[in-house]
Amino acid sequence: MTEELEILKLELEGIINASNDNIVVTDGQGIVLRAIRNSEEIYGEVSSTLVGRSVFELEKENIFSPSVTARVLKEKKEVQVMQKTRTGKVIMATGIPIFDKQKNIIRVISFSHNLTEIQKLKEDYEQLQSKMKRYESEIEELRGKETKIGDIVIECKTMQTVWELVNRVARSDATVVLLGESGVGKTVFARALHNRSERKKEPFIEINCGAIPTSLFESELFGYEPGAFTGANHKGKIGIIELAHKGTLFLDEIGELPLDIQVKLLKVLQEKSITKIGGGRSKKVDFRLVAATNQDLEYMVKQGKFREDLFYRLNVVPIHIPSLRKRKEDIYQLIEHFLSKFNRKYQTNKFFHAAAIDACLEYEWPGNVRELENLIERLVVTSDTNTIYHDNLPFIQKNQQNNDTEVEWSSLTVFEERGLTLQDALEEVEKCWLLRAYRQCKTTYEMAETLGLSQATVVRRLKKYNINSK
Repeated sequence: MTEELEILKLELEGIINASNDNIVVTDGQGIVLRAIRNSEEIYGEVSSTLVGRSVFELEKENIFSPSVTARVLKEKKEVQVMQKTRTGKVIMATGIPIFDKQKNIIRVISFSHNLTEIQKLKEDYEQLQSKMKRYESEIEELRGKETKIGDIVIECKTMQTVWELVNRVARSDATVVLLGESGVGKTVFARALHNRSERKKEPFIEINCGAIPTSLFESELFGYEPGAFTGANHKGKIGIIELAHKGTLFLDEIGELPLDIQVKLLKVLQEKSITKIGGGRSKKVDFRLVAATNQDLEYMVKQGKFREDLFYRLNVVPIHIPSLRKRKEDIYQLIEHFLSKFNRKYQTNKFFHAAAIDACLEYEWPGNVRELENLIERLVVTSDTNTIYHDNLPFIQKNQQNNDTEVEWSSLTVFEERGLTLQDALEEVEKCWLLRAYRQCKTTYEMAETLGLSQATVVRRLKKYNINSK
């Protein structure tokens, strides 16, 4: 009998070690009895160090993370989990309980299959899809006229009209006021006006009128002579307007310009000369003025906060730059442009999952292009995988929290007030659960595990409610 047991033991060891899967056998308390010989490659521990130890202890040490055996002992049924090991492997682990006649668990056998290569292939495939989409976009772009200049991406007809106007106006010396919400790229367009003008080899001087204290405005714009006032530099100072001589002067946020400075600026524009503080002689200056604001200057004139004569002096060629939510066609091109820019800067190879791109196309972008650029830089720096998923987006997470709160507070009264039948209410709850899992999980397999359904059922339900599956 002892010889037969020894043969059975050898057979069992042979089966375990010949398997392509990593097999671990424990007793009913979670103590490891046997482990496959290649466990070091998978878990970073040789099988001899695993035998005799508790899976609960090994889970705390992140050797089994999480432990499928611990889950089986708790739930008393077959369990399947995804594990990430200390060696960087992605593992699909399945735990199967063995019961005695009294329905007590006497053994747990777990099979772990290394999915690292499959995960890598999946990521490579997603990256290839992203590249193909980019190449298709680039081919389409080459078929038309030039649509990307520096940080300006022009795809929609409205932006093309704006760009054509910029090119026409750039060749003249006419004063331009750029109008639009904060973050639409007014500074970029101001530089484009300068770079396409005959003054392009001369200085482009930019000043943000909202960033200068009122007390320093005059000295910053016009400069001062040595000893003009207490605390002044003994050598004097050249004003910003004088620095723009022969070039372009860009006054950003011009709606923040104090009224007393507006009077003096108007005089400079009329006479094309400046007088430094403490000086008695005026000096001729030749510059092209470009202004920008996110405020309604006409309304400010009616309120007495902006001079009417200066408004008409500035409003020679007003150019309105549309918000990003009104030029959805440009968002994908901007994403690719900024991704390329920051991948080069940080020497990374990040790319957007298709669902993340769809989420960006649906978002309203209150901060416009600046918000999009800052978001992409943040994601390139902080994302722990090459793929940027839609649940990495902060506005997706915020919406998810809001939606979760709404579901938690739903009640029968709400359904009754809306006149829903039982079937309608059940379908609405089911859809909410599917949407939540869709936002939280990266694959339909993860969704199935979270919801306690089969993967095939999840796919059918996603299709039923028209929720894009991954």
